[in-house]
Amino acid sequence: MLDNALAYFYEAANLGSMRLASEKIGVAVSSISRQIAQLEQELGTPLIERGRRSIRLTEAGRMTVDFYRDQLADREALMNRLRDLREMKTGRIDLAVGEGFLGRSFSQAVDAFQRRNPGIALSVLSGTTSEIVRMVLEDEAHIGMIFHTSNEPKIRTRASIAQPLEVLCAPTHPAAAFAALTLQDLKAFRICLPPPGFGIRRLLGDAEKRAQTWLDAAVTTTSLHLMRDLARWGRVVTVLPRIAAVAELEEGALVSRPLLDAELEHSTVSLIHRMGRQLDGAPARLLGQLEARLKTWTEAGR
Repeated sequence: MLDNALAYFYEAANLGSMRLASEKIGVAVSSISRQIAQLEQELGTPLIERGRRSIRLTEAGRMTVDFYRDQLADREALMNRLRDLREMKTGRIDLAVGEGFLGRSFSQAVDAFQRRNPGIALSVLSGTTSEIVRMVLEDEAHIGMIFHTSNEPKIRTRASIAQPLEVLCAPTHPAAAFAALTLQDLKAFRICLPPPGFGIRRLLGDAEKRAQTWLDAAVTTTSLHLMRDLARWGRVVTVLPRIAAVAELEEGALVSRPLLDAELEHSTVSLIHRMGRQLDGAPARLLGQLEARLKTWTEAGR
């Protein structure tokens, strides 16, 4: 269908004459008449009644005017939605994070983003490091947050922040009397750990092999909330990055002690996305804010 012909016909129909349409559009009356004739030929039916000085629409003409009016309205709505998207008033972000990050500080970061961007739908999924990498690779998640870095060639690391694993316990727990603890020291206490497959447990497993010391978890759970609560109540010690318990550490409900292992002391948290995927609008803004938050949490730990 000829877009110009539709536009000319619409203006002529609305104004009631080709002359008025000619004055508004700035083209000759003959051009408007020719375009309308071509449109009628393409549609295979008359759109206006011939032999009148003013335009009178046929039934097909009225249907065509309604169609074009709806098309203009749809185009305007699309442009409005695109403008809102550019201004980040609307959109959707899929974020995949390790269970170890889902503490109060992370929740506060998500809440702050939502309050500033109420029109953006945010999906937060948790999983193991391998699950998060898969979700990012398959575009099920715009952004991933994992322990350490990924060796997957199609994964780009946007930011990598030092976040060593530490021993967390209640201030009254015997472990709190240590300035730092080794894996051998941990064997003397009841310990709560995530199951195999989680990034924290994988890093600890590598450390156990290096030290030839094996930890026997009294409680194994995928719930970070339970890990923090049991440690806060003095039931167990646990091993987490500071990011997972920033609020509890600042309040004094938990204390942290270094876990002496060269590799664990240099462990990191990484923000990742798929190589080649263009992150703009809302995902880019969230990525930048998470990067800034990671730095804040790290500096608070220091």
